[in-house]
Amino acid sequence: MRKLTLTNHVQSNTTVLENEFIDQYMAKANGEYVKVYLLLLRHLNEPSGALTISRIADLLDHTEKDVIRALNYWKNQGLLYYESSSSSQQEPAVRPSEAPFADAHAEPAADQDASTADMPSIQQYRSRKEFRQLLFVAEQYLGKTLTVTDINTITYFYEDLHMSADLIEHLIEYCVENGHKSIHYIRQVALSWHARQITTVDEAKSESLSYSRGCYSVLNAFGIKGRSPAASELAFIKKWNEEYGFSSDIIVEAVNRTINAIHQPSFSYADSILKDWLEKGVRSSSDIAALDEAFFKEKEQKKKSCAPPQFKTKFSNFDERSYDMDELEQKLLQN
Repeated sequence: MRKLTLTNHVQSNTTVLENEFIDQYMAKANGEYVKVYLLLLRHLNEPSGALTISRIADLLDHTEKDVIRALNYWKNQGLLYYESSSSSQQEPAVRPSEAPFADAHAEPAADQDASTADMPSIQQYRSRKEFRQLLFVAEQYLGKTLTVTDINTITYFYEDLHMSADLIEHLIEYCVENGHKSIHYIRQVALSWHARQITTVDEAKSESLSYSRGCYSVLNAFGIKGRSPAASELAFIKKWNEEYGFSSDIIVEAVNRTINAIHQPSFSYADSILKDWLEKGVRSSSDIAALDEAFFKEKEQKKKSCAPPQFKTKFSNFDERSYDMDELEQKLLQN
């Protein structure tokens, strides 16, 4: 007989369905497949945790093949992991080893090595459990239920940028403590950290300390001493570091050019310089030098093009003569 062995530890009168399933998977799935999945969740609460495929088919008025197709669909979606085993005494049995949204799992088959048979599914289970915990922590910091965009962005940090759960948690905490709950802002900071190859919480904290020192280097370059940066000034410095992704030496160079140009501190003027450099792809001091060289060349070309034209006169047909003044002076002295 085909059967599913399910385990769960939540309240017996409640079936829990996470928002991630509704937001990302339910709309794309066949309605009959959704019914099968919900029924599996429902029967996790049964003490025995057993539910045969034929029983599912009867409850939903499906064929057994329809139920198996639904199980295979959710397995391909990564929401249900199970193993198929068979012996001469019984028909093939389906044993779920992981159900991400229901925390369901079963022991490996008796004839399998427990140390190796379930290793991939255990790793996947731990990874998904860690990620779900990360989403829960993110909701606490942001003070809201995560939207699809929020979840997709955090997934991008976790899977594409390969940031650890601890680092992502610190990232969100860092942004919220600095007054930023926008997922767009958090993404900019994450990309900035990724570009700087920050992969651990300790590295991120060290970067934050360096950033604090960078604030005072900007104030010193402006000639501002003996006080902390004002809120508006700090907002500019954060933008230059986190949104623009510039290092301290580039920011200080923009500040120096501001002082040379207008002879007074101006964060907005320095911002216009840095914004221009950002649009032109500046990432290092050598990029600034290349822009300066191109600017001076263009300036010289404009100067030449603006020079007054040379008009010909009646003397233009005569060849110009050149004289050796030292030789002429020598002749005069001899005479």
